[in-house]
Amino acid sequence: MPVARPERQEPRVIAHVDMDCFYVQVEQRRNPALRGKPTAVVQYNDWKGGGLIAVSYEARSFGVKRSMRGDEAKRVCPGINLVQVPVARGKADLNLYRSAGSEVVAILASKGKCERASIDEVYLDLTDAAKEMLLQSPPDSPEEIFMEAAKSNILGLPSDASEKEKNVRAWLCRPDADYEDKLLACGAIIVAQLRVRVLEETQFTCSAGIAHNKMLAKLVSGMHKPAQQTVVPSSSVQDFLASLPVKKMKQLGGKLGSSLQDDLGVETIGDLLSFTEEKLQEQYGVNTGTWLWKIARGISGEEVEDRLLPKSHGCGKTFPGPKALKNSASVKGWLDQLCEELSERIQSDLNQNKRIAQTLTLHARASKANERDSAKKFPSKSCPLRYGTGKIQEDAMKLFESGLHDFLESQNTGWSITSLSVTASKIFDIPSGTSSILRYIKGPSSAASQAIPDSSSVPEDPSLDNNVYATPIHEEKREPSTSEKEDGERYSNISAKQCPTSEEKRISKKLPEVKGTSSILKFLSRGQSVIHEKRKSNGLICSPQGPGNSSEANKAEEHNVSAQGADRSNINSDTEPSASNAWMFNVEDIDPAVVEELPPEIQREIQGWIRPSKQPSTKRRGSTISSYFPPARS
Repeated sequence: MPVARPERQEPRVIAHVDMDCFYVQVEQRRNPALRGKPTAVVQYNDWKGGGLIAVSYEARSFGVKRSMRGDEAKRVCPGINLVQVPVARGKADLNLYRSAGSEVVAILASKGKCERASIDEVYLDLTDAAKEMLLQSPPDSPEEIFMEAAKSNILGLPSDASEKEKNVRAWLCRPDADYEDKLLACGAIIVAQLRVRVLEETQFTCSAGIAHNKMLAKLVSGMHKPAQQTVVPSSSVQDFLASLPVKKMKQLGGKLGSSLQDDLGVETIGDLLSFTEEKLQEQYGVNTGTWLWKIARGISGEEVEDRLLPKSHGCGKTFPGPKALKNSASVKGWLDQLCEELSERIQSDLNQNKRIAQTLTLHARASKANERDSAKKFPSKSCPLRYGTGKIQEDAMKLFESGLHDFLESQNTGWSITSLSVTASKIFDIPSGTSSILRYIKGPSSAASQAIPDSSSVPEDPSLDNNVYATPIHEEKREPSTSEKEDGERYSNISAKQCPTSEEKRISKKLPEVKGTSSILKFLSRGQSVIHEKRKSNGLICSPQGPGNSSEANKAEEHNVSAQGADRSNINSDTEPSASNAWMFNVEDIDPAVVEELPPEIQREIQGWIRPSKQPSTKRRGSTISSYFPPARS
């Protein structure tokens, strides 16, 4: 339900910029021969010619509408050009249009706070830019008004077409205007300049609404299309809303709007003025009642979010009529393709924008056999998102099976799926100064380093899915450097002196060499006796190797020291650090889900920490990580 937000005391200048039949414009830029001709863009779906997702104004003049299918559009307008969107994985690929939308956003964001609401619409908070213009170069001469700004549509002005431009110029330069209208006039000039820049740099036209809040700007941006803008002065708000149908208002197109019509007899927003705030609160609750009372007066405190990137990523596919999916195998096939696309998009977002998605949601539309008007909908299901195509596919299928179980209610009946979609949401910027544990496991030459950023990789937030970077890693073979060879020979010589040949062979079988990269196996022992040494008060005690502990650990990683021949049973008590340098890690803090993503050898060892053997330990407890490294020989 809608919630009323506090309105800022100082006046604001908000614009809503909406591209004109954007998908058609993108296709016309690709193929200029389509310009000026009836054109429509259709989805990838050959059923009845495909669904129209954008219609040019030339085609609209023939009566073509977006609700039509391609075949119907041809009957209405025989000369229409139907352009199919690009196809990938058996479905429409909208990346072309997303990229074109980003070109526009980059221009619009140059003048103020910018919120990308969809592929083809943007909110702008131009308050600061309008204040600066009003202070430095206010519009004071009608003759000097920018031409595109003079074509603005200003609500409340006389509608005489012959005098329109003259009246607009006069309104924008009124010396007796109040502060709010002066800011609005500056905002109208700024938006006109931006729209001209968009046309010059991208070849796209757009329309806009300029008002004191997002709600009004959105309502009027489409009033005078294409390639025009509309301004809403405060003095014209009541007259504008008085005749606006309830269903035209955002968030009133569904059940709430129907309730206003059926229960209160409200047909227009102006009709709400006859109800007190208390009456509306009594009917719809405190928050929603207050929101309704405010929108009837054109009041909205919703802020423009400074966001150029989408809040979520989604991939979907419809299966109309005979193409409905009727078994789990067909559902899995399509889910796998949707999840593959979703995985690529969130991985690209991660690499380019350092953002991580936390929630995976599955949506579907379904029907039961012999129940055409089933009231029960297929429930949406969500779970923590794990990065990696295979994991997303696996989790999405589990979500579908769970939703299908709830939908069927244990009934043994047939079903069909007419729509599927998967969404990655709750996307947040990764905090700076954090990194993935994989950087300490894989060497810099690993292919994984290309897919996983070295910095800002893993947020230090326990609520995040710790498996997010457990993507398949393909190791890269390389020749060891000179320092690596020397270091390896030094430790090999030490190992040869300390371990018998048979023992060395036994250890080498357990710990296979990993070429070209560091391995966690060199730091961790698989011996049960060492595990007992590491346990103290249900925790693991580790310590740095001297003051430069972090740099020493990095050196060990860079040199790829092979500790295969090291004697794990030989503990040098002289190397133990003081208690002040030790740090504690509780076994209880280990997330079992993370353990499942590790190699089998490490899994068994960590499981030993979590569920240790009941055999009594005969060795001294509280050993440190230094016991895993052979002592240096002078």
